[in-house]
Amino acid sequence: MDQRARRPGPTARVRVTESGAERTSEREDRLITEEPLEVRLEWPGAPARRVWVTMRTPGHDFELAAGWAAHEGLVPAAGGITGVAYCTDAALSPEQDFNVVTVTLAAAPDHVPHQHDALSAGSSACGVCGTDSIDAALTRRVPGWTGELPSPDLVRRLPAVLREGQRLFDRTGGVHAAALVTAAGELLVVREDVGRHNAVDKVTGARLLAGHSPAGACLVVSGRVGYELVQKALAVGTGSLVAVGAPTSLAVSLAGRGGLALYGFTAADRTVRYA
Repeated sequence: MDQRARRPGPTARVRVTESGAERTSEREDRLITEEPLEVRLEWPGAPARRVWVTMRTPGHDFELAAGWAAHEGLVPAAGGITGVAYCTDAALSPEQDFNVVTVTLAAAPDHVPHQHDALSAGSSACGVCGTDSIDAALTRRVPGWTGELPSPDLVRRLPAVLREGQRLFDRTGGVHAAALVTAAGELLVVREDVGRHNAVDKVTGARLLAGHSPAGACLVVSGRVGYELVQKALAVGTGSLVAVGAPTSLAVSLAGRGGLALYGFTAADRTVRYA
C-alpha cells in the first residue's frame, strides 16, 4: 500500500448545520486549512537545523519559508537562497512530509536565529522593550525605498484591489491577505494565509524565488498592523504600508523612525496616515 502523505490543500470540506429564524438546514461548508509548518535552515558546512515553526495555510510553502528568512535578515543579497525543498528526513512521519521545509543558503548568515521549539508568530521581538525592538529592526533593514509612492487617492482604492485577489477568502471568509503594489496601482503579487504575518512572508518569498526584488512601492494588508508587519516591510525596503485596520503604537514608532509611510483604517472613502 502506498504510504506517501497527501499534500494538504488550502481548504477543507465540512458538514454544518445552519439555523435561521424559520428553518434549520444541513449543508457543506469550506474552512481554511490550518496546519503547522517547520522551517529548517542550512548552508555549506552546516547541517539543517530547525529555526521556526508556525501555523499556516498550506500552499506557497516555499515562498513562506524564503520570505520569512529574508525578513529575519538571513538573506542579505539576491541569490542568497540556493534552494528550498520539503524535507526528506527519514525520521519524519508521513503526516509531516509536506509540513517541514528546508531553506538552503549560499553562505552562513550574519546571525543564527534561536531554535524555536514552540509555535510562533515569527516575531523576534518577544520579551524586550519597544525601544530595543525598534533598534533591532532598524539594524536589519536594507536601504529605504527611493521611488514613487501611491497618492492618497490611490491608497483609498488599494483595499478593493487587494480584495479582488482574495480567492480563498471568497470560499471561506477566514483568511488574511497581503499584496505588493506599484505606485500606479499595478498588483504585482497577492497571497493569502490564516496568519497575517505569513501572508506577508509569502509575498516577499514569491518575489525572491521569481528572481525579482522583494521591495515595492506599497504593501497592502487586510487587517490591523502590528510591529512585526512594519518590521517585515522595512526589512526588504518597501516604501509604504496600507492597512484596512488600525496600527499599534509600536508599529507607528517603527514606521516613523524607518521612513515607512504608514496608513490605517483605509477604505474607499478615507484613509489615515500615521507616519
